[in-house]
Amino acid sequence: MRGEMSLNIERALAALWAVAAESIPDWLPMRYVERLPEIYEIALRFGRIAEGRSNIYLVLLDYADSRSGPFGLYVGMSHYSPAQRFDQHKAGIRAAGSVLRRGLEVLTGPTLHLQYLRRSEAARIEEQLAEVLRAAGFLVHGGH
Repeated sequence: MRGEMSLNIERALAALWAVAAESIPDWLPMRYVERLPEIYEIALRFGRIAEGRSNIYLVLLDYADSRSGPFGLYVGMSHYSPAQRFDQHKAGIRAAGSVLRRGLEVLTGPTLHLQYLRRSEAARIEEQLAEVLRAAGFLVHGGH
């Protein structure tokens, strides 16, 4: 659907979710993110060296009301699964304000390969991933 107006893509995604929700994989975003391929390319620059318990995750943030682009990203690290950690943020448990107020969904796909890392490695990747995303022009929170 490249080149299609985002409104048309949003409608098509809503129709898809309505009839096929059970068969849609978790890593597929629920909304159209124009620069998602670039996010994948950037995240794929990072790899796991050793296995551990920490996970890197990305959260899509809604900035449609205050920024020129509609979305921002939050880069985080946790020993919880990305979905569990997102739920904690939204419930106010050790929540980042940007995710609590503006978090839309976890972008699972780009960081699937960055799960079960050693804590020190995850901390390094979290910081570097945030820096590279910022350098690419994304509005990024977290990554500390």
